[in-house]
Amino acid sequence: MAHIPVLLNEVINDLLIRKGGVLVDGTLGGGGHSRALALHAEGPITIVGLDRDASAIKTAAENLKDLDAKIILKKSDYRNFESVLIDYGIKKVDAFLLDLGFSSNQMDGNDDGQGRGFSFQRAEPLLMTLDDSPKDGDLTARYIVNNWDEKNIETIIRNYGEEKHSKKIAKAIVEARKMGNIDNSLLLSEIITRAVGRRGKIHPATKSFQALRITVNDELGALLETLPKMLEFLKPDGRISVISFHSLEDRIVKTFGKNNKTDLKILHKKPVIASAEEITSNPRSRSAKLRTFQKISS
Repeated sequence: MAHIPVLLNEVINDLLIRKGGVLVDGTLGGGGHSRALALHAEGPITIVGLDRDASAIKTAAENLKDLDAKIILKKSDYRNFESVLIDYGIKKVDAFLLDLGFSSNQMDGNDDGQGRGFSFQRAEPLLMTLDDSPKDGDLTARYIVNNWDEKNIETIIRNYGEEKHSKKIAKAIVEARKMGNIDNSLLLSEIITRAVGRRGKIHPATKSFQALRITVNDELGALLETLPKMLEFLKPDGRISVISFHSLEDRIVKTFGKNNKTDLKILHKKPVIASAEEITSNPRSRSAKLRTFQKISS
């Protein structure tokens, strides 16, 4: 399944990158946003595309190769964008973009069908890493559910999943692992479902899986660390756009804008959300929220 860039027209309208500009796409994915921005720039731009997933970099390289643009693609966490810019002698940036959702390809699994544990329906290896080739010693969801104590598991599910049944779920996980390792996503999903039951349209494991993914990838820490560094590299009148998909991320982005009012103009009083038409064609866009900030020229 091809990944569909969310809020594409809204991102194009907000970032306004023009000929000669530098775009840093910190969550490149398949390159859909970057491609559209380059095509609307009315001249060649520089695209610095970062992603922790090597397969995403490969896909994006194919999707961007025909553009009249300088393309720099690196397998990297977006929090390391500074070192990439320094390596290429780039001192200032016209536009930063972060799309904090994980792609359809990550959700649906790789070409070999293995996946990384994001699915409730398939027995995938319980990794939940955005990096497609985690190193030995990297934190995984499998390690958390099989080794962390019940209190710590409960805490992340409550805080990062905003799950009201966090205590019940943590207890069920710790009890279940006494019978053997919890080593795939389907088994974990079934343990959670048995603990809390099914009701409503949302899968009972949704919030717990979100909490594990956030913890494994330090998603909130990366965002908190990176937004201020982006402001430092931003040119006067340059813009930062962030698409978030849950309240914890959106709160960080909103607070960043409020805390930097002397340096940033907030483009929208409320976050931009997907239209009914987009949600119909791409249901994963329903929780997307776009916030954009413009650096005030002195």
